[in-house]
Amino acid sequence: MSTTVENIQRQIGENPILIYMKGSPQMPQCGFSAQTVQALMACGERFAFVNVLDNPDIRAELPKVANWPTFPQLWVEGELVGGCDIVAEMHESGELETLIKAAAARVQADEGDAQA
Repeated sequence: MSTTVENIQRQIGENPILIYMKGSPQMPQCGFSAQTVQALMACGERFAFVNVLDNPDIRAELPKVANWPTFPQLWVEGELVGGCDIVAEMHESGELETLIKAAAARVQADEGDAQA
């Protein structure tokens, strides 16, 4: 039986682009999650999500693991990017799309290597 912290670490490790949010990308349950998901979707790459409202253990433990108290949280290649304000600023500057496209390209390259 894995602990919640191990579960979080596995999710972050297995998903190159991951958002912990309230609700789902199709039905965000808070304005900050909605704004963050819109910025992420505008980058045009696939990403994983975890609805912290459906996962109270993760909702309780992730702020301790991440040393970040609020949701949403965007993680790219195992690194916490930040929450809504940071993601929105990065989206405005074009930095978010560059980061997301680079992560997605590395995933595709890794998958190509695995199939060769």
